[in-house]
Amino acid sequence: MLKVSLIGATGYAGEELLKILLLHNEVEITYIAAKVDGPKAISEIFQALKGRLDLVCDNFDPDKASSSADLFFLALPHRVSMSMAPALIKAGKKVIDLSADYRLKDPGVYKKFYGVEHTDSPNLKSSVYGLPELYRKVIKGAQLIANPGCYPTSVILGLSPLLKAGCIEDHGIIVDSKSGVSGAGRCPSPSLHFPEVNESFKAYKIGVHQHAPEMEQELSAASGRDAKIIFVPHLLPINRGILSTMYVRLKKAMSTKDILGVLKGSYGNEPFVRVLDEGVYPEIKYVANTNYCDIGAAAVDGGEAAVIVSSIDNLVKGASGQAVQNMNIMNGFDEKEGLC
Repeated sequence: MLKVSLIGATGYAGEELLKILLLHNEVEITYIAAKVDGPKAISEIFQALKGRLDLVCDNFDPDKASSSADLFFLALPHRVSMSMAPALIKAGKKVIDLSADYRLKDPGVYKKFYGVEHTDSPNLKSSVYGLPELYRKVIKGAQLIANPGCYPTSVILGLSPLLKAGCIEDHGIIVDSKSGVSGAGRCPSPSLHFPEVNESFKAYKIGVHQHAPEMEQELSAASGRDAKIIFVPHLLPINRGILSTMYVRLKKAMSTKDILGVLKGSYGNEPFVRVLDEGVYPEIKYVANTNYCDIGAAAVDGGEAAVIVSSIDNLVKGASGQAVQNMNIMNGFDEKEGLC
């Protein structure tokens, strides 16, 4: 059994990750930590775990952690993981970071969007972006995985095959995404209280969202040129799920069947990407609580443009499920183990 540890166990992603790992036949959870007032059984924090996992959750102890596990999940706030990962990597541990600390390869871009200097340049250079459908081969041999963001997962999966095939223009891409409230994390904020979110719908962080450069980095890699997007995220009054609608110009006229053919050609053997048939489009309810990404498409404007729609669960394929998928690949397990 692979011994695994979770640092940052009390957030939404941490809770989801624990539930998934408990269904996994190849791992044993041996150490959990979070910022807490004192030692407490994790089942006292999450009653759903009572009788399933009663490990004590306490503040992070580097020495105790390092000797307890072989692989570490860091479900920590942005800016925190880069202070913890170096010691674990130096000790020979595998690390899967669910924060943004190792996603952006340009430290200057990281500082611009996260407000601090990156303090771990050596590991930033060697980290692998953990989107299995694009980077499975390098994920297999990686020690440090930068688990993708939730919005980027939905958008990159929807657009990468079309950019790689040279079907769409790489500038002027419009991305309109909607997310459930859990995407903002468990830390309380006045704008996220139930009376503020319920019966409402809003756009936020227009032109300045921290996930935009992550998308552009990976879409540029797919295109071979600098890809540019206009990204507008929205907050839905639901708990979980993301729906992204992407508007693109085609380089030459294509039918809906042609576009879906490119997507199906890329994802036909992927265990967690479902390309839907013509006239069928993703819905959040069909991916909620799963590790699936559903993708649909339609040619518009006489075949001169296209609309691509994708949907994921932000806490599963957009965070914890994808982290487990990466762990499975890194350790030679069945990629679907523990996931649904």
